[in-house]
Amino acid sequence: MIEHENSHRTTTARTGRRTGRVLLGAAAAGGLTLALAGAGTAQAAVQPAAASTPTCAASALKATFGERLAGGMNHQGVVLRLRNLSGTTCALRGFPGVGLENAAHTALPSHTTWGDTWYAQDPGKKTLTLKDGQSAEAVLAWTHANTGTSEAVHASSLRITPPASTTYKTLAFPEWVDHGDLTVTALARHIDVSG
Repeated sequence: MIEHENSHRTTTARTGRRTGRVLLGAAAAGGLTLALAGAGTAQAAVQPAAASTPTCAASALKATFGERLAGGMNHQGVVLRLRNLSGTTCALRGFPGVGLENAAHTALPSHTTWGDTWYAQDPGKKTLTLKDGQSAEAVLAWTHANTGTSEAVHASSLRITPPASTTYKTLAFPEWVDHGDLTVTALARHIDVSG
C-alpha cells in the first residue's frame, strides 16, 4: 500500500512536470510566434516607406562639373555632380557610368574602373535620398601622358549614366585620356579631394 502511494506520487509528480514543460513550451512557442509576427509587422511598415522613394531617373537629374583637379605625373580629374530637379524626392546608389564620345557623339573606346581615384578614396556604395534641388557627387580621374599619340583617346564629350539608369547625360569634355581609361568613385553627398 505504501509502495502504491509512493508510486502514485512519483507518477503524479512526473505528470505534473511533463504538463508544466508542455505548458512552458507552448507559451514559449506562442511568444516566439508573437515576436516574429511583430517583427514582420515592423519590417512591413519600414519596407513600403523605403520602397516608396523612387530611383532618380536620368531625365530628373542635371549633370555638371564641379571642381577641376590637377596634379603631378599627368593626372587630371574633376568632380561630377548630379542634381535632382524632379520636383520630388528620389534616390541614387552606387557608381555613375562614364564613357567618352567624339564630336559626332559616337562612343569612343574607353574603360572605367570603379573605386579609389588619384584624388579621392572611394566612399563606398550608400543609398542617397535626394530632395528636390539636392546633389550627389563623384570624383572622375584620368591621365594624359600620351596626348596626341595612338596611346590616347581624344574626347569631345563625356557620357554620365546615373546608377540603375539606361539613359545618360552628356557634358562637353575636350580631353585627351590615356588608353581611354577612366576611374570614378561611388556617389556621395560630398567627397573630400586632394590635389
